[in-house]
Amino acid sequence: MSDTGKERETVPHLEEDAAANNNVEDGTEIPIPTEAAAETRVAALEAELAEQKDQLLRALAETENVRRRAQREREEALKYAVAAFAKELLSVADNLRRALNSLPDSEAKDERTRGLLAGVAATERELLSVFEQHGIRRIDPDGERFDHNLHQAIFEAERAGKAGGVIIEVLQPGYVLHDRLLRPAMVGVAKETRKPAEPVEPDDTVA
Repeated sequence: MSDTGKERETVPHLEEDAAANNNVEDGTEIPIPTEAAAETRVAALEAELAEQKDQLLRALAETENVRRRAQREREEALKYAVAAFAKELLSVADNLRRALNSLPDSEAKDERTRGLLAGVAATERELLSVFEQHGIRRIDPDGERFDHNLHQAIFEAERAGKAGGVIIEVLQPGYVLHDRLLRPAMVGVAKETRKPAEPVEPDDTVA
């Protein structure tokens, strides 16, 4: 056999050795992925994707909640911004009302006094109108049922013809700003009228 034939015979053996070397490195076989391993990897990736999606949705929801809370706080700040200023003006309204109550129009003797009272009344009406434009409303609950959310009881007394818990006198009106109480109305409340004790009928039974 010629040298050329020998070389041809050795070539297949070299190719087999090279293939074996590709599959084995330092005596360790390279694992070939199976279908089960691929499915496990896909499931792990899907679980990771679902977790990332859930975290993203939570972050978006939290951002939306923060935005809504900030918007609500901003609206409330604008809505109640005049609260401190309004409280300072309540004493002005009180003094105007006291001035009118001190001298009823029917007791005014001359034209100048009646004109002065008319001017004070007009000032009070204008002030209350400005209050209403900014959401401030006066509470004057004479004859209404006592409400601890809006009224403050100064005294309690029996009053004929008045059921218990009914307001019989307003000492100082209250004010609310939109749905927030600025100052409770100072009131007097009717007591529950005591019923007279029923007479005890005599026992006519003869022993």
